Amino acid sequence: MSRSQLVPGVEVVAVPGRGLAVRTAEGEFLSVRTGDADEETLLSRLSGTAAGEPDDELDRVVRAFEDAGYLADGPRRPRWPADRRDVRLLGDAVLTAPLAALLRAQGADPRTAAHSGTSPDDLSAGDPAAVVWCLDGPVPEGLWDAADRLPERGIAWLRCHREGWQAYVEPLAAAAGDVTAAHVRARRLAATPAHRELAAYWSGPRTSGAPAHLTAPAAGLLAALLADDLSRWITGTPDTGGLPARRRLRRVDLRTLTITEHPVLPVPDVAPMPKQAG
Repeated sequence: MSRSQLVPGVEVVAVPGRGLAVRTAEGEFLSVRTGDADEETLLSRLSGTAAGEPDDELDRVVRAFEDAGYLADGPRRPRWPADRRDVRLLGDAVLTAPLAALLRAQGADPRTAAHSGTSPDDLSAGDPAAVVWCLDGPVPEGLWDAADRLPERGIAWLRCHREGWQAYVEPLAAAAGDVTAAHVRARRLAATPAHRELAAYWSGPRTSGAPAHLTAPAAGLLAALLADDLSRWITGTPDTGGLPARRRLRRVDLRTLTITEHPVLPVPDVAPMPKQAG
């Protein structure tokens, strides 16, 4: 049997008087029936430190781990593709600065650009792999209209913004037909009885007292969510659970750093009204 080891997040613990138990990536504990297999040799095999001599009983237990999806042939750390390192960052520095640091650490080459007067041609100039736009405030009407067309050009489109003490990390759009910012806007209006108030809030003006400022931990969390979504997509790493990243709207409470996920689908094009005979 080939040398294997436990996948990240899965661990085996020796329970006094009860043998071995596996802690799954979901945090559940399952008993391990080792039979006649030597537990110390099994643990060495699962840690990847020793292949060991052929042993039918030991191989049986290891195969059970493999069948359950708990083993991998060595550490798997997908690297950022060298030909897709160019990532364009737009928006407010309180968010783009920590995001740039995270993306560089993963192998990307993020570049910050101004966002005034952008058009689809401006945003896609140089053919970046992705464009990420971060706003420390609500999205002005029409600001993201041009960027919503990037997936049609094969450029991934990811964004977040803040509304008071709530921030929204929108789904990654990577192909025509994915969820755009306009789709999210329409879905949010349709989902609330206060749609007139929400539309007025977006369009402004807004009166407030002391402004709500992003703290470093809150900005770091938003940047981490964006970096994780982008790196998983570009390296082909699957989501570990929950809603698919391209159909998921995240709402972050910036006071408690609590994240809630909401499913969101594209809004179909409205069919034109039939012409009436004159």
